[in-house]
Amino acid sequence: MRRILATLLLLLPLCVSAQVKLGYLSYERVLRQMPEYAQAQQNLADLKVKYEQEATRGEEEFQRKFSEFLQGQKDFPENILVKRQAELQALMETGIKFRQEAQELLTRAERDLMTGVQARLNEAITAVGVEAGYAAILNTDNNSCPFINPALGEDITAPVMRKLGLDIVTETPKNE
Repeated sequence: MRRILATLLLLLPLCVSAQVKLGYLSYERVLRQMPEYAQAQQNLADLKVKYEQEATRGEEEFQRKFSEFLQGQKDFPENILVKRQAELQALMETGIKFRQEAQELLTRAERDLMTGVQARLNEAITAVGVEAGYAAILNTDNNSCPFINPALGEDITAPVMRKLGLDIVTETPKNE
């Protein structure tokens, strides 16, 4: 009994390695071709414009009040001078705080917008992986997997794009 078990344990890695099938794709390449990605990027750009317009409006108000302050500072009594300086300081701090908050909100909005897009892509990758019987699917972005043995791995970009209903765009080689 021990011999049979030992033999099975020795043969198991050989059997498993012969059956392991890996898939790979560039996650970013497929993601960027999804219409939902383009829509999310457009929504984010629109939001950036709105925040920038509001920040500019606040800066213009600060500039106007600062100019008025510079013109009238010689004639202001001490208490008005102090009041206007405090007002300018508050406007400047508000502008800085708004820009910081806007950046945080944009980061959060990007994360929220992309969550659904990434979930859809992940579902398609999972479906292709299950249908084709892959043991794992590797993301080749950022040169994270510089070599995949063609005998053990298959490029699943086209099947994932079909699953998403996207046109399959092949990359053209760059002229050297």
